Amino acid sequence: MTDVAAKFSTCDLCDAHISDSSGDFRVLAPVFSSYGAHPRFFGEVCTVQCLDDNSLVRAVLAEPGNGRVLVVDGGGSLRRALVGGKVAASAADNGWAGVLVYGCVRDLAELQATPVGLMALALNPMPTAKQGQGLRDVAVQVAGAWVRPGDWLYADEDGVVVSRRNLL
Repeated sequence: MTDVAAKFSTCDLCDAHISDSSGDFRVLAPVFSSYGAHPRFFGEVCTVQCLDDNSLVRAVLAEPGNGRVLVVDGGGSLRRALVGGKVAASAADNGWAGVLVYGCVRDLAELQATPVGLMALALNPMPTAKQGQGLRDVAVQVAGAWVRPGDWLYADEDGVVVSRRNLL
């Protein structure tokens, strides 16, 4: 974790942007729990939209992350896990700062030992179907807020905020 990641606070970011009515600063609904070894992470956003199929998630996280955050719009589905231990390890190995999953994850012990930020709605041991479906780098609606490729996401123990520009 970088020194900057250790020092930012979503509460402080919200205090600084409390009057922002432009839509450039958004707070995601408080529905996410932390499952990775790094409860605090931030980075430029890349997106994947998929439903019960993590083929594209696996492919994207196998690429160099360069400190980015992958936002996975799984439609809020609780039927299958979109990220497990091997996929999270791939994210860490490839330099991703974190993954936010609007859906489920699995392999909790492995996730907690993996040096990456990981937030999701819940745990579910069921793996996904591998059908090669999904969309990449599209605007997604996650927990009631729009998230676009190129936005910046900040996550910590207090919540998740998104901005159109880097705030640190």
